Formats: sequence, C-alpha cells, structure tokens
Amino acid sequence: MESPAESGVADEPVVQANLFATGAPGPEHAELISSIAALSHLSTGRLTLPDILTEVAHLAVLAIPGADGAGLTLTENDRSDTIVATAPFVREVDSIQYDLREGPCISAAAERQTMRSGSLGGEQRWPRFGPRVGRLGVHSVLSLPLLAADESFGAMNVYAHRRDAFDDNAARIGELFASPAAIAVQNAQILQQAKRLAAGLQAAASSRATIDQALGIIRSRSGCSSDEAYERLRTMSQNKNTKLVVVAKSLVDEAVRRAIARHTA
Repeated sequence: MESPAESGVADEPVVQANLFATGAPGPEHAELISSIAALSHLSTGRLTLPDILTEVAHLAVLAIPGADGAGLTLTENDRSDTIVATAPFVREVDSIQYDLREGPCISAAAERQTMRSGSLGGEQRWPRFGPRVGRLGVHSVLSLPLLAADESFGAMNVYAHRRDAFDDNAARIGELFASPAAIAVQNAQILQQAKRLAAGLQAAASSRATIDQALGIIRSRSGCSSDEAYERLRTMSQNKNTKLVVVAKSLVDEAVRRAIARHTA
C-alpha cells in the first residue's frame, strides 16, 4: 500500500498539522479532513478523468463551508478543457465566464492566486461576468488555482447563492483542500495521458502488422521486392484516396476469404 508521501496526497495527520499551524481546528474542519482523506482513496485505475474531477468537485463542496456547488476546469494551451460541475447552475455559470473569457476561474488560473467575491453582481474585476451571474442568483465565488510546481493547470470554482458566503476561514480551508486536490487531479491526468499513449502505440503496432501482412501477400503474388511491394501498396492507397492501413486490411481480408473458400470448396 502506498504511503501518503508516495501517493502525493496529504493524509489526515498532515492536514491537522497544517490546521494547528494556523490555529486550532474546529468542528468546521472535520469535513475538510475527511474530504482530503477521500482524495487519497480515489481509484484512478477504475475512474475516467471526468469522473475523478467530478468527485473532487463534490468533495470540495463538502469541505468548504458555505458552498452550494463547485466545478473544475483544466487548461491546456491557454484554453479551457475537461470542465465538470456538481450542479447545473455551476455549469451555467462557468459557461458564461468561458464564453466571455472573463471571470474568477480564468483570473485564478492566470494569476495563480485565490479569487474571492461575495457580491458578483457588483464585482468590478469582472464587469461583464458579474452582473450576468448575479441575475442568476449566484452572488459568491471562491476560485482556487490548481498548481503543480508553481505552474497553474486549471482552477476549482466554488459557488454560493447567498452574498458573502465565503469568509477568511472558508478561503483558508479552500486553499488547504486545493493543494492535495491538485495533486490528485494531476495524477489522474498523467494516468489518462499514459493510457492514451499506450492505446496509440498498440494501434500503431497493430497497423504495422497489418501492413506487413499485406506486403507479404503482394510479394507472394508478384515476386517483387519489399520496396516494390510497399510502392504498390502506397500507389493503391493514393488511387483509392484511402489510408494505407485500410487498403492493407482489405488485402488481408480478401486473402483470408479466398483461403477459406479454397478449403471449403
């Protein structure tokens, strides 16, 4: 079993130590401790990346006092990607800020700092986003950057309908949760990339085997060299405006059908 240091996710004693460093933990911190403990138990082998992000967002709502909903966004090449939400209103709010390219999530990710507001309708930092969200009855936000080695790769947005829902204590709890949450998310992201690479390599190996089989068929029929067989296959691909591996597979399938027909005739 992994130790907390090996898994990269803080365990309960570490969280408690951090809380004692800034003041004795109170009853409101119980959910934070249990939520962070739950992060370390997320099975990245069984869950997809969106599933893991959604679970992290749900844990954020449990951990942070005053939260009504939360969402997570990963950024890559300066664009938002893999957006999840715990409630429909969160998805609607986040869609507004991504459409406007203005809002607390975008600011938190870009500036690598926590963004907080208790009156979005009159928020001067986001003059287009704030009033639109305020009209939806969402007045408070706590946006926390997801950081790894001081680089931001996304943000976690926590929303509340009432005004001034997130005080200094809620912001501190959010920041304590965001650090291990970022590690859990990044680990899941790396695992997904590894799975995608493995699938690509497997597909490439399968394609190479099919092409080699097709080249062998061409050589057996014509007696040509390997290079000549490849040129013939490439010419067929160009004439049919079809991928090389697709043409190769059709040749192999045809050869198999012919072999079966000979044996059953």
